[in-house]
Amino acid sequence: MVKKIMICDDDNGILEMMEMIIEEFGFDVFTEANSVNVLKRLESEKPDLLLLDIWMPVLSGDQVLKTIKAEPKFSSLPVIMYSASAEGHIIAEKSGASDYIAKPFDMNDLEAKIIALL
Repeated sequence: MVKKIMICDDDNGILEMMEMIIEEFGFDVFTEANSVNVLKRLESEKPDLLLLDIWMPVLSGDQVLKTIKAEPKFSSLPVIMYSASAEGHIIAEKSGASDYIAKPFDMNDLEAKIIALL
């Protein structure tokens, strides 16, 4: 069965680029630009993995991840956080992310991290 990946980022350009690339890796992909909707989308779409931007308006990625981890049915969902920020890896680690990748991405690295978590 094809694994499903959700990408949450407030930048539509990044969402479109990542969606195309990850579909090329052979996964089903859906995107969410509004971090407030993440839990609802997790409920309805049931992804196998979440790619989550750290810096977003309204709810930041670390706030979203804390909410996800507090939900028993999503607490084991693998989450890869990403950011262009120098301290992004620290934020991801403190938030309980499964992994972290820095922007701009190395696509081979991104694919390897996804496969390792699935």
